[in-house]
Amino acid sequence: MSAPVDIAALISGGGRTVLNLADEIDAGRLPFRITAVIAHRESLAGVRRCRERGLPVHVIETDPRDTLDDRIDDALGAAGASFVCLCGYLRHFRVGDRWSDRTINIHPALLPAFGGKGMYGEHVHRAVLASGAVESGCTVHFVDEQYDHGPTILQMRCPVRPDDDADTLAARVFELECRAFPEALRQVLRGGPATPRSGTGMEGS
Repeated sequence: MSAPVDIAALISGGGRTVLNLADEIDAGRLPFRITAVIAHRESLAGVRRCRERGLPVHVIETDPRDTLDDRIDDALGAAGASFVCLCGYLRHFRVGDRWSDRTINIHPALLPAFGGKGMYGEHVHRAVLASGAVESGCTVHFVDEQYDHGPTILQMRCPVRPDDDADTLAARVFELECRAFPEALRQVLRGGPATPRSGTGMEGS
C-alpha cells in the first residue's frame, strides 16, 4: 500500500473544509495526510476546532519585520507538504514556482462567475441571488497568482430555489463542497482530468 501524500491546509475561518478532509482521510476514502493547518489569527474558530481534532496547527500572524509569504513557505516546507489546499483561506497565497500546479482552492460558485477579490462566503451567495441565476455550485481549481483563477479541476452544481436566501443557498453549496474537494484531490492523485491546464471537470447535481 502506498504511503499517504502529505498536504497542508490554509484556513481563515471555521475550519469546516479542512475538517471535512480529515473525516474523509480517517474514513479511508482519501489517501492523504494533513501535516499542517496554517492560520493567520489565533482567535479563528478553525484554530480551536483543528487543534481539538488533533491536527497540527500553526498560527502565522502578520509581522511588519518580515513577509508573511516567506514564513508560510517555511512552515509548508517544514511540514513536508506535497500539496497545499486553500480551505476558505481569504488572503493572497504566493504560488511562485514552488507551489505552481500544487495548490488547490475551492470556491462557492461556478467560476469564472462570482469570483475575484472580495468575493467570498456570504458575498458570493448574495451576488448569485441578486443576479437571478437559476443554479449555483462550487468550483475546485488550481491556484495561480490571481484570486479565483487557474485551471478548473471540477465543478458541482445545484439549483437556486425561488425561496432561497444567502444562508439556505450557502448550506446547499457547502454540501457539494464536502464532496467536491475530496474528489478533486483524488483526481489530482490519479493524474486524470484534473491535470493542470486541462480545463475539464466533473459536474454533479
